[in-house]
Amino acid sequence: MADSAQQIVGWFLLAGPFVVTEEVWLFAENMSLLQAVATIGVVCGIGYAMLYKADTKRDPTTEQRIARIPVQSFSLMMVAFGSVTILALLFDARDTVLESVESNREIALITFKTISVGSVFNVVGAATADSVFSR
Repeated sequence: MADSAQQIVGWFLLAGPFVVTEEVWLFAENMSLLQAVATIGVVCGIGYAMLYKADTKRDPTTEQRIARIPVQSFSLMMVAFGSVTILALLFDARDTVLESVESNREIALITFKTISVGSVFNVVGAATADSVFSR
């Protein structure tokens, strides 16, 4: 529970600015779905590397697992993607930025891509806070 709280502090530091800026939404609008999925892969890789490669005191083989994924890594991804999703919906930036987009399907797709972009920066903040505050 403390680890999740530490990660949440980290997302507060970085998530907001990347969810409300018009540039991120316009950037995401022009991304392909393949680029968004690849970005999600990058987020997972960054998170895992920050938790287990950069912080040598952690050992993923000794941690509890959910579906063969270390709990710490799983919670980091939940925080990284979940917090960006919550802020994107809470701030309702998509309606401000994407005024010309009328299709609900297209709005959902752009929101998905924006979340993938915002999560890149968010996972860094969450993993950093987790590492710094866990000492």
